[in-house]
Amino acid sequence: MVLDVMRSLPKRPFQTKEFIQQCWFIASVTIVPTALVSIPFGAVIALQLGTLTRQLGAQSFTGAASVLAVVREASPIVTALLIAGAGGSAICADIGSRKIRDEIDAMEVLGISPIQRLVVPRVLAAMVVSVLLNGLVSVVGVAGGYFFNVIIQHGTPGAYIASFTALAQLADLWTSEVKALIFGFIAAVVAAYKGLTAGGGPKGVGDAVNQSVVITFMFLFVVNFVVSAVYFQVVPQKI
Repeated sequence: MVLDVMRSLPKRPFQTKEFIQQCWFIASVTIVPTALVSIPFGAVIALQLGTLTRQLGAQSFTGAASVLAVVREASPIVTALLIAGAGGSAICADIGSRKIRDEIDAMEVLGISPIQRLVVPRVLAAMVVSVLLNGLVSVVGVAGGYFFNVIIQHGTPGAYIASFTALAQLADLWTSEVKALIFGFIAAVVAAYKGLTAGGGPKGVGDAVNQSVVITFMFLFVVNFVVSAVYFQVVPQKI
């Protein structure tokens, strides 16, 4: 499935209208939940790190540690979970319903590639929206962490902001965006594959949606570990 999608990416004609519609649809079902989920993520990280740094006598590094945790790990994970749970399930249900109505078979009879016509626009849309949502989660998560650290834990606003660059670096942001791009690709491909292989009527589509979400979650955590391990080996860390 991955190879078929990769081969179909450069083929023409490109389904521009379908791509724009899918971008809007995936964004519309994920923006609000992603923003709402990222606030407690940032708050929990800020509260935990604020307590830890206070015990170690390093309160001035609370902002740096919070930004590092949110941008490097929490942001792409939150984005991936929402893309897989909301966007991926919708993609799987849409393609699966087309499959049980024999629309996919009809397209193949007419010489139309379902992967090029249906899957490629959805995969690209999921990747684009994942990258954009990752930036949103980073901003909202850092803002939430700042609020809870300064207001709840009575931290110093200047020290929190000034320590942003103490540990974090631009490579962390790029790595986070690459993770989000990969996660969006995986979520869309898995959802499309389960939709294309769905069978057994509406119950089969429902089972395919559940399977796609669970499988995507498993893939995401494995890929996140691999990308993080490669990043620590390639990019020198600040001391």
